Amino acid sequence: MFEYEIANTRHADLIRQAARYRLVREAKEARRASSRSQEPERQVRSQRSRFTRAA
Repeated sequence: MFEYEIANTRHADLIRQAARYRLVREAKEARRASSRSQEPERQVRSQRSRFTRAA
């Protein structure tokens, strides 16, 4: 094989690897975002009373 063919193959491998990495990362972020939306909302009043005075 010529050097440019080897370099071209390596370049294609790196591009595929980067695309795979991006897909996995996006899937993790999507899973994390969906799990956050399923969490029950906390009451703000109990936290607010600790830090602020009643008007």
